[in-house]
Amino acid sequence: MVGSHSHKGNCLDNACIESFFSHLKTETLYFSQCKTEQELLQAVQDYIGFYNHERFQKRLNQCSPVEYRRTLVA
Repeated sequence: MVGSHSHKGNCLDNACIESFFSHLKTETLYFSQCKTEQELLQAVQDYIGFYNHERFQKRLNQCSPVEYRRTLVA
């Protein structure tokens, strides 16, 4: 696997994922007490599920991403 990175200091190239990682760190990882790699992986998986299915977002009309996509299809 090869990482894809923009030029140094240009966070706007990938603003959506930068925002996600910021939320992941501030809402989960800074408060978790993971002692093993497996606990860390589980915390990240749990947060991704929460982020996609439960966490409402103002820019998505107060819906979670999955909920918002469902409204677009209906």
